Amino acid sequence: MLEWILILLVVAAIAAFLGFGRLSGVALSGAKILIVIALVLFLLMLLGVFAIA
Repeated sequence: MLEWILILLVVAAIAAFLGFGRLSGVALSGAKILIVIALVLFLLMLLGVFAIA
């Protein structure tokens, strides 16, 4: 998932540099959503909700 976040951030940066504002916004929104999902999963694993018994 971290790989997809980095890819979307790079796409957003390149698109913004080239003047494609909407494409940059879409890529950045996707990266934000994936970051939130990754943080929630990390916190759940940290608290032991997904502990392997």
